Amino acid sequence: MDWRQLWEICSAPDNVPIVGLIPLLAFYIYLAVKQARANDQLIEQLEADPAMAKTHHRKTWPFKPGWAKEVHVWPFLLRIEFLAAIIITIILMVWSITLNAPLEEPANPNLTMNPAKAPWYFLGLQEMLVYFDPWIAGVVMPTMIIIGLMVIPYIDTNPLGSGYYTWKQRKFSISTFMFGFVILWVAMIIIGTFIRGPGWQWFWPGQTWDHNRLIYEVNRDLPDIFGLTSNMAKAVFGAIVVGGFYVVGGGAVYSLFRRKMQKDFQRMSLLQFSLMAFLWLTMLALPLKMALRLLWHIKYVWITPWFNV
Repeated sequence: MDWRQLWEICSAPDNVPIVGLIPLLAFYIYLAVKQARANDQLIEQLEADPAMAKTHHRKTWPFKPGWAKEVHVWPFLLRIEFLAAIIITIILMVWSITLNAPLEEPANPNLTMNPAKAPWYFLGLQEMLVYFDPWIAGVVMPTMIIIGLMVIPYIDTNPLGSGYYTWKQRKFSISTFMFGFVILWVAMIIIGTFIRGPGWQWFWPGQTWDHNRLIYEVNRDLPDIFGLTSNMAKAVFGAIVVGGFYVVGGGAVYSLFRRKMQKDFQRMSLLQFSLMAFLWLTMLALPLKMALRLLWHIKYVWITPWFNV
């Protein structure tokens, strides 16, 4: 990929939000980590000095003992919100003037784009279509994401870290969110934007997007490696592999919580823990499935007449 082609990709109106997303995401992660570290240090200080926790530092910004103990909505908060609204409005106006909307001519089945890509916020779903059946990648997985976000308040039993940034008190929750959002979702958006080229083929950074490129790769299913030919044997084998993944993985999560997060484990009921472990292992299954496809050309693990995984 030469610099001219890289500039064409980055400057495309559809890709500008992603180019802006990367540095903004890095900045806000840095800011959150910085504030979490400051709060963790303050928590350690107040735990060592209970008298100070009851008086001087209560409701005070970390390490700013001279600040007022209460921050009023007017004029402090409303002034910041008003300035932020003005700045965002100016940015959107400049954006809309300098960049044309990514609108094209009416769809023509005889002349399609190559590569044909969804809007940037759907590129993660389009990338998942490579590794799963369409109804799993387009219906089941998004539904599980929505349900998983909805049940977080019911399975997250840790009362600490509410209303303030912290790392030491919320290690598992923060790590899970960063893995699901940054490692999975944002990474797949970046892959779909900068890595997937013509024919939705994989182009490593530095490779030129060649529309005439042909890749002679034969995808195979995991049961084929073990010489299974009948549909029943493939279905049973896949069920054992997928079920074994959740059973072994559930045991590993159980052992991790018993050794490292005893307080969280004691607060959870069996239903809460089982649901948490299932959702966490399902998230982990996505990069594992991607690795099987990209490294060993394994298309499906579980094959049935109704669905393939």
